[in-house]
Amino acid sequence: MRTKPRILNSRTLAKTRLFQIEQIDLRFANGVETRFERLISPPQGAVLIVPMLDADTFLLVREYAAGIDRYELSLPKGRIEQGEETLSAANREIMEEVGYGANSLHHLTSFSLAPGYLGHFTHVVLARELYPQKTAGDEPEPLEVVPWRMSELHRLLEREDCTEARSIAALFMVREYLANGNG
Repeated sequence: MRTKPRILNSRTLAKTRLFQIEQIDLRFANGVETRFERLISPPQGAVLIVPMLDADTFLLVREYAAGIDRYELSLPKGRIEQGEETLSAANREIMEEVGYGANSLHHLTSFSLAPGYLGHFTHVVLARELYPQKTAGDEPEPLEVVPWRMSELHRLLEREDCTEARSIAALFMVREYLANGNG
């Protein structure tokens, strides 16, 4: 197993409500020293939920994505609040974003995103046995809820407004999970 580089120095370059930009000076085991910048997000991370309305239908949301300046179809998601459990956060987020709660929540995996410079994990949660339950969220406008069939997943990938990699990966994982008798 490789030896992790030693952090020689670190300092905060900037801080927002979502991220901290940190500069770190490293020394690798081979003696090479270099400087990296990384984004640090809160340690609890975020949840990405695959809400299954029935055995073949999941719910997406269409919301404005500021990073790419357009409306995008993706799975409901949101940050985990300090002190909040992952599954509780997932249930809260789907109540806020799609108007359903779930009687069955299962944590499938956790994804990193651009781990070379972003210290952030997204926890993928499968939500089943949905029941209507709408709560107020923090979205600036109502989100459009779009039902989609797992059997039509390939058609979703053909759309120009569904490009978020975490959502795509999570949907394929859930499809495999359900196909392997976990349905």
